[in-house]
Amino acid sequence: MKLQASCAALAAALATLTFAGAASAQDTQFAFNASVTSDYVFRGASQSDEGLALQGGVDMSVGSFYAGAWASSVDFGDSTDAEIDLYGGYRTEAAGFALDFGVVGYTYVDAPSIPNAGYGFVEFKAAASRAIGPVTAGAAVYYSPDFFGVDDEATYVEGNVAFTPADKWSVSAALGKQFLDFSDDYVTWNVGVGYALTDNLSVDVRYHDTDVDNAPLYDGRVAATLKAAF
Repeated sequence: MKLQASCAALAAALATLTFAGAASAQDTQFAFNASVTSDYVFRGASQSDEGLALQGGVDMSVGSFYAGAWASSVDFGDSTDAEIDLYGGYRTEAAGFALDFGVVGYTYVDAPSIPNAGYGFVEFKAAASRAIGPVTAGAAVYYSPDFFGVDDEATYVEGNVAFTPADKWSVSAALGKQFLDFSDDYVTWNVGVGYALTDNLSVDVRYHDTDVDNAPLYDGRVAATLKAAF
């Protein structure tokens, strides 16, 4: 089921590319990014065993459609070497809100084979946000029919806000809850400050935490990330 979910996500992303390819080639845009972070944190949990992670990705957009791939080094204490995400979706606007509907497939390089507890999974995403002056507020929901590890159905909901107090500076925060069908549900939050060093280089320093007890990788932590986008 885990492998099937990842393949389904890849197929969905490719379908998005194929459909979007019908648009004019002049509308096609590409963007690239690369970063290094002191700790790769996903929904409050360290994915790099509280250590350094190297990351990078590529995005393609054709009109309102988009697709891309992103990768990061990970450390789960086993044979897994890296995470590779494939995604695609559609962005639009309605009544002043920016809307985003998509699918994300999470795959893991050299992940161990564990019966009924595979790593790869797919999530479907729906998000909305609205900007009012220097403040942007939003909400998102992610649903997976076959989640990471021993969990099957899983839903993640999040509210977020970002504020641009001055040129080159940004402050943002998010509060979310991960609902799981086998493991315990938990709440996660983060708050951070970003600064644009140049037009292509930025730094983000962020505090992450959860309400999970007796799990060191879910404890409060600060992660600093240097990102290049071009």
